[in-house]
Amino acid sequence: MICERPNALNLLRNLGRRIGLRLDAFIGHCDPVKEVFMRNFLLFFCITAFASPVVAEGVAITPDTMSVTVETNEGPIEIMRNQNPDARLGEPWVKISRPCPNFCIQPMTPAPGVTTIGELEVLEFLQTGTGILVDGRVRTEYEEGTIPGAISVPYTEAADRLGEFGCEVDFDGWICEGDVPNVVLFCNGPWCGQSPTAARRMIEAGYPAEHIYYYRGGMQNWNMLGLTVTPGKA
Repeated sequence: MICERPNALNLLRNLGRRIGLRLDAFIGHCDPVKEVFMRNFLLFFCITAFASPVVAEGVAITPDTMSVTVETNEGPIEIMRNQNPDARLGEPWVKISRPCPNFCIQPMTPAPGVTTIGELEVLEFLQTGTGILVDGRVRTEYEEGTIPGAISVPYTEAADRLGEFGCEVDFDGWICEGDVPNVVLFCNGPWCGQSPTAARRMIEAGYPAEHIYYYRGGMQNWNMLGLTVTPGKA
């Protein structure tokens, strides 16, 4: 009988608390009626547990995705959101007013032909390996913290490093033909002009705009959503 099993009684108490029921007094003195109730109560929770989505309780990325594991040069890294519901943004992401020029609000699309994307698309790129994630910020910012799987190509170097993206050197610059990869550019956020500048310079140097994707939210939105950040490797 359940009444004679301390572990089963503790389980009942904990399950009751999860839905706001205080069962301590109820299960203190058992009788056949209470025994039937407790058996049905446990059966109900077993059924609902198996019928519910597999995602564990917590701060998920989407209703059916708790985390995403991506391959990096340092090995697989699990990207998930901060599970502390009381977490707050830290510096420098709490700052809302930055002087413009230098920190002006960027357009949704930095150049014709470039596709603007969000966090879920970035995660999809990382999972499928269909794009190269490029941190267009200066090196020191990259080393302080970046999106797992990103490589560092500072915006000042973007037009000179197209060889890393499948282009060939030409007398007049670069030839970027054939199966060049999709490049996902990001920097500090909607107020950061580093990755938009990188996109425009890459296009001017010959990289096809249709293969460039712009994660406008950047590190500002990534941190705001509590997603995993790792130090960039020197």
